Amino acid sequence: MSRSYIFSLDTIWTVVIFTVCETLHKYYRTGVTVLNGRKRLRKISDSTIHRLSVYYRALLALETEGYETVSSKELAKREKLTPAQVRKDLSFFGSFGTRGLGYPVKQLMQQIADILGINRAWNVALVGVGNVGSALVSYKEFAKQGFVIKLIFDSDQRKIGSNHKGLVVSDFADMNRLLKQEEISIVILTVPASAAQKVCDVLIDSGIKAILNFAPVNLRVPDDVFLRNENMAIELEHLSFSLRNKDMKLVD
Repeated sequence: MSRSYIFSLDTIWTVVIFTVCETLHKYYRTGVTVLNGRKRLRKISDSTIHRLSVYYRALLALETEGYETVSSKELAKREKLTPAQVRKDLSFFGSFGTRGLGYPVKQLMQQIADILGINRAWNVALVGVGNVGSALVSYKEFAKQGFVIKLIFDSDQRKIGSNHKGLVVSDFADMNRLLKQEEISIVILTVPASAAQKVCDVLIDSGIKAILNFAPVNLRVPDDVFLRNENMAIELEHLSFSLRNKDMKLVD
C-alpha cells in the first residue's frame, strides 16, 4: 500500500477548487497548448486538477519557509509524486520555470492560482445549517482563499433570523431573490437527501451554475450546471477498503 488518505475540511477545500475550475475554465477538461501559432486543446483529468491544488498549497508553504525557487524534484518529493508527473501536469497549461534553475515559487504560485480561478473572490452561499453546514461556515480557510460565504439558508423557523457565526440565517423561501442580489456564484448544499433535489431545482432556477453537494443522493442538473458530490460515507468506505487491502497498490 503506497498511499495514505486523510479526510478533513482541507479535502473539502480542494473540492471547492474543483467546482471553481469547472465553472471558470472550459479547459477544465481541455488544456491549451500552442503549435505553429495555433491553439490546440488537450484533455485534462480530475487527478491533474487535484494535483494543481496540491502544488498550490505546497508552494504556499515553500514561500512561508523563504524559498525563492523550487525544482520539480523537490515539489514532487514533498507530495510523494515523481518529478515527471509534476512537469507533465504543468505542461498542460504552458511553459513554466527554467531548465536547470527550477520554478520561481511566487510566480508559479500566482500562475496556478490563475489556472484554478482562485486569484479573485467568489461569493458563496450555503443551504442547510445543520452539523455539516455549521462546520463549513466556521472553516476560516475558505475566506483566506477567496471563497466568501455571504449567505446561509435554512427552512427551520427556529433558525431563521438567528445569528450564526456572524451571518444571519435567511429563509429558504427568499433564496431566489437573495442569490441574485448578492451575486452568488457557488452554492454549498448540506440539506437532507429528501430535500436536496427540490433545493437544487430552486438553485438552478436562480441561475446558479456551480453546486457542491453534501447530500447522499444523486442530483439531476442540466449540462451547463457544474455539480460535485462529497459523500463522507464513500470516503470512509475508501478508508476501510485501504485498511482491508493493505498490500494492494492503488492507482488513479
